[in-house]
Amino acid sequence: MIAERVRVVVLGSGFAGLAAAIKLREAGYDDLVILERADAIGGTWRDNHYPGCACDVPAHLYSYSFAPNPDWSQAFAPQPEIRAYIERCARRYRLHGLVRFGAEVVSAELDEASATWTVRAADGRTWIADVVIAATGGLSRPAVPALPGLERFTGRRWHSAAWDHDAPLDGKRVAVVGTGASAIQFVPKLVPRVERLHLFQRTPPWVLPRPDHTFSAVEKALFRVPAVRWLYRARLYWGHELRAVPFTLEPRLLALAQRVALGHLHRHVADPALRRKLTPDYVMGCKRILMSNDYYPALARPNVEVVTGGIREVTAGGVIGADGVERRVDAIVFGTGFDVHDYLGPMKIVGRGGVELGARWRASAEAYLGTTVPEFPNLFVIVGPNTGLGHNSIIFMIECQVRYAVSALRAMDAGGYATVEPRADVTARYNARLQARLARTVWSTGCKSWYQDARGRNTTLWPGATAEFMARTWRFDPADYVMRRREPVAPSRPVAPPRPVAIAGGRR
Repeated sequence: MIAERVRVVVLGSGFAGLAAAIKLREAGYDDLVILERADAIGGTWRDNHYPGCACDVPAHLYSYSFAPNPDWSQAFAPQPEIRAYIERCARRYRLHGLVRFGAEVVSAELDEASATWTVRAADGRTWIADVVIAATGGLSRPAVPALPGLERFTGRRWHSAAWDHDAPLDGKRVAVVGTGASAIQFVPKLVPRVERLHLFQRTPPWVLPRPDHTFSAVEKALFRVPAVRWLYRARLYWGHELRAVPFTLEPRLLALAQRVALGHLHRHVADPALRRKLTPDYVMGCKRILMSNDYYPALARPNVEVVTGGIREVTAGGVIGADGVERRVDAIVFGTGFDVHDYLGPMKIVGRGGVELGARWRASAEAYLGTTVPEFPNLFVIVGPNTGLGHNSIIFMIECQVRYAVSALRAMDAGGYATVEPRADVTARYNARLQARLARTVWSTGCKSWYQDARGRNTTLWPGATAEFMARTWRFDPADYVMRRREPVAPSRPVAPPRPVAIAGGRR
């Protein structure tokens, strides 16, 4: 199979991949392809379509700054609207022709001699590129716990990221495993349908009221005025940006929000025993804070049981909790989130000297500015290590990283360089300071969360304001990088020097 030669390969067609393609083309880099393993674009918002699926960041903030949408139906957009927005952006910027669907990338290997990457898909298709932008995202690999006996279960089971809409749930008995951001959205939709719902909770989340509302026709009309829309988005942005202060500088300020969350719990859950089960025993913010107006009322209904203490095993017809009681169920639904620390999944990325990125990151992932990695020249990772947020919109971070990658390509072209690679000493100092800052944040107050890797290091979150990240990534700085020109190709045999040529009028 003949390899397709391009300047840039973008991996993934979610928010990050499409943003990269849009900004590359605007900068004049038209020779690119987007590789997508599925048969449609959309990333997280294509794969996640469970009942109640929506975003917990305001819609006017959870969208590209360069492609505003005045027609959001409500403050927090539901999944179908977000996916439709992504599709519209792809059509507006004519991206579909760049996408190679069904291209599940299995490897990307650097050829040091030619300073190119060879990217291979599972079906044998191959691309050779100067630059690889990995935009596969952190919410693309569902995490399913290895419960003893799970293979014996004879009923239906699925993860929220692969929702089984054909499963008969009306009047059935259902076990839900997990109480994270997805579960608090789909559980309230299941409770009215099922006979009995057993919610297996390992750790209760802090839950705040969701300040959602439907936009009126007048509001939508005002959003069509660019100045009004810009001011509204700016208010949202800076309001969320201020939340970085209690998370990163003064966790004691979260005490007020903690009181609001406890009041929310007390208003909706009258049973003292259930209330105790749902009351967290850790500092608010240490784990992800959730928002919902219908989660607590759903758990207070008589057909719901909250089971704490974990799961001992799964039987052919039910789930046995740590209390030794078997709950007979017809279906098991996992709301157990994603493997956010496995940035690459089964994809193998091999850099200089045969170094494999997945193996390097297996113990603990780190990068320079969450974007570039020593020994992996011309590789840019969007939403890489320590670029996640606990207070603002990840779309903002994506745009910062994409701008940085495009700036790097421009620097390469301006200087005639074949490769750029972050200096190892610069990367080490950056990550040491990053971890020192993270140690002083609310995320390091003692609880265990998915923010931390197996070693207990927070390799997920950015420890400051997004405005700071924007300033640090605004322009590519060659001083932080090793930049190499392409090696000249040696002749295959000695070449004789040219003979002197006689020119009329004398010798030269």
